[in-house]
Amino acid sequence: MLVQWEQVKQRVLHTLLGAGEDALDFSQDVEPSFVSDVAAPGRSALNSVEVAYGRQIYVFNEKIVNGHIQPNLGDLCASVADGLDDKNVSDLWLMVKQMTDVLLVPARDALKSRTSVEMQMAFVRQALGFLENRYKSFTMGTVFGNLHQAQLGGVPGTYQLVRSFLNIKLPGPLPGMQDGDMEGQPVWAVIYYCLRCGDLNAAMQVVNRAQHQLGDFKSWFQEYMNSPDKRLSPTSENKLRLHYRRALRNSADPYKRAVYCLVGKCDVNDNHGEVADKTDDYLWLKLNQVCFDDDGSSSPQDRLTLPQLQKQLLEDYGESHFSASQHPFLYFQVLFLTAQFEAAVAFLFRVERLRSHAVHVALVLYELRLLLKSSGQSAQLLSQEPGDPAMVRRLNFIRLLMLYTRKFESTDPREALQYFYFLRNERDSQGENMFMRCVSELVIESREFDMLLGKLEKDGSRKPGIIDKFAGDTRTIISKVALEAENKGLCEEAVRLYELAKNPDKVLELMNRLLSPVIAQVGAPQSNKERLKNTAVAIAERYRSQGTAAEKSVNSTFYLLLDLMTFFDEYHAGHVDRAYDVMERLKLLPLSQDAVEERVAAFRNFSDEVRHNLSEVLLATMNILFSQHKRLKGAPAGTPGRSPRSVEDRGMQLRSQARALITFAGMIPYNMAGDTNARLVQMELLMN
Repeated sequence: MLVQWEQVKQRVLHTLLGAGEDALDFSQDVEPSFVSDVAAPGRSALNSVEVAYGRQIYVFNEKIVNGHIQPNLGDLCASVADGLDDKNVSDLWLMVKQMTDVLLVPARDALKSRTSVEMQMAFVRQALGFLENRYKSFTMGTVFGNLHQAQLGGVPGTYQLVRSFLNIKLPGPLPGMQDGDMEGQPVWAVIYYCLRCGDLNAAMQVVNRAQHQLGDFKSWFQEYMNSPDKRLSPTSENKLRLHYRRALRNSADPYKRAVYCLVGKCDVNDNHGEVADKTDDYLWLKLNQVCFDDDGSSSPQDRLTLPQLQKQLLEDYGESHFSASQHPFLYFQVLFLTAQFEAAVAFLFRVERLRSHAVHVALVLYELRLLLKSSGQSAQLLSQEPGDPAMVRRLNFIRLLMLYTRKFESTDPREALQYFYFLRNERDSQGENMFMRCVSELVIESREFDMLLGKLEKDGSRKPGIIDKFAGDTRTIISKVALEAENKGLCEEAVRLYELAKNPDKVLELMNRLLSPVIAQVGAPQSNKERLKNTAVAIAERYRSQGTAAEKSVNSTFYLLLDLMTFFDEYHAGHVDRAYDVMERLKLLPLSQDAVEERVAAFRNFSDEVRHNLSEVLLATMNILFSQHKRLKGAPAGTPGRSPRSVEDRGMQLRSQARALITFAGMIPYNMAGDTNARLVQMELLMN
């Protein structure tokens, strides 16, 4: 019961606290709903984007369950973007593929792996690559869209591309530019944009051509280029920084300042707004300034770590600075490119129209073991945990998936099952397997027992359901669903499930519980009793033909209840003699004074399901005796075979049987319905 309450509590929490702190924010610009309106019965609740993603999830799972090589889930999900004609979504998946294309280590500890210097350096490298490739595409688009103004020519390459781009971007001479021109464009601007396009060789080409105007910069840049982690030696770095502070900090050439700050990773508080006027440019500049080795020699204004940058973007600037509600893809990018995957996913999930993208990004990260998951299932969607480094956030992956599937699990249970399969290695706070728990809840909610769990054929064999594809041990899952159904009071469904799970003890135990309240009722077509009777007879026939038997006492109770149902059917139909014969064969009640003690002793062995019907059985039997006695008295004197003597003997026998019933009713250790004894005595008196 406690476990059940815990599960109910979790479902309520999932719904109410889906977005953590933001779930209860009722401002207009953030969408607060976490559970979309459920679709009309019989109609899919999935939109076209969700259907497209669902198809790829099916392909992915199909390969896994059939033992094939695991496909790349990122590629499958990215293929959805191809059919959407939405550049934002295409860019999102390009970014996810780029950021997850790191040398993965099969680390058991995702936190250790994610916070290792090697992994963080790899993330920064990948982010810079993404921003540089995108900028190069942008410059090419600009140049080819303005060929006349660009005056593209010379040897194809980044240098000519940048020079042509600057013909458009900086059409006239700019004041304050230092160290001369390069083919009509400011030399530092050309160097900056070559770096911005990610081409260090092109930048070096410019530096070589203008080296006489650039002082010591050539040697520093050469060292920077050849360094594996793009970092100068402490000596060179100090010289460059000193030169920057003395001569360049207040320089009027914004490009020269930006290039020095980038190569020397210095003056990290300067945002270089004249040059980096877009969020992409700002991110690129800051990621270039991130350093990982803490030698203690750098002053605070010359040191930017990845956690510092993450804090600045997530906490100091936050959603309002980036107008996240108006530009959700931009804010997602800001977080994702700074390796704040969990915060990025949690944010995007809160935008209802983009929720499906967020969930599938989380699935890709989860499959690559790059996702930091909450340790407790009751945690908010995005949380911090004690003992974690300052800027580490964790995503409640289980809650994310359950919130996503909640929208369509009742209308599209097949699709929901595909998503639950990702939880096969997850456990809840009670240690229960989350896949089995979700399947159990899914079956109960959707009532698609046959489709999901399989169907019982007439010969007792089981026709497989969808679950057979995902679970080797289907009997365990079916038993769990059956127990869940039983706990929720869905006993008829539980009977079917226990029979699927080959558990005759539970099948008959529940059937006894279901039959007991209805056996004395008057049967009618489509009635509760008629339905249960048909189910019970079908089970009895199956078990007899297969030689299946439950535990002895449960078995005997089941067949006794079926016989009592036959007794009452005959009785209610007015077939008193046939009903009497059934009761005589059952040996449930004493039909002579000699049998009273024996029947009282046997009564102790009957189950509660039989005992609960004793009042009705006694009254019906007494009624039968009374009817027979009345018929006997009312027969004409000359009826063949009815001599006065035989009539008198039969009358005495019936009265004796009635007294035996009253004696039995008084001796059994059982409290019957209030007026049962009085009614029995009344009928016996009428017979006298």
